[in-house]
Amino acid sequence: MSNTNTPKAAAIGDAGQISRTLALAFDDDPMMRWFFPDGATREASLDSYFATIFTRQYLRNALCERTEDAAAFWVPPEAQDKAVPDAETIQELQKILGDRAGLFRDAVGAAAQHTPQEPHWYLALIGADPAAQGQGQGAALLRSGLAKADEAGLPAYLESSKESNLPFYAHFGFAVRHEVRLPGGGPVLWGMWREPRPEVA
Repeated sequence: MSNTNTPKAAAIGDAGQISRTLALAFDDDPMMRWFFPDGATREASLDSYFATIFTRQYLRNALCERTEDAAAFWVPPEAQDKAVPDAETIQELQKILGDRAGLFRDAVGAAAQHTPQEPHWYLALIGADPAAQGQGQGAALLRSGLAKADEAGLPAYLESSKESNLPFYAHFGFAVRHEVRLPGGGPVLWGMWREPRPEVA
């Protein structure tokens, strides 16, 4: 595996690179376009959004890995009650979201109602710069997290609002577990589940 594709632990100093990468990766994501409908300001808003959740939420309580042009945030079961935004983070996100903050809150609540109760590794977020598409960086990050879940003998769970991504996840063993139409006229969210594969850990 090339250095470009080798997952590395993300640090606070990577925040700028990671937020820019994810802003580009999620520019065409239906849920992010719903939260940030203004095309003129979307990239800057997404940059702020991802920088906030990375530095204030996931970096502290999740496994955050990056490659040169991609990033992934995994939450192991023992951290899932901690990897949630605190009051200050919520205030910061409300500023970034503006009049879409209520839709965001309702969407998070709707998704949470379908979160599996079994212990699992949660892929909170994964994305790669579209300019690096096809280089395997996202796949490398996915394999890295799944190897840790498999080593623990635990399943993995993710949510996607982009239907075209479902076959990619299916290739790695995920299957659609449920579909949720987000409230307020939001997009569909697909919850996907993968059983552990200890034999390939």
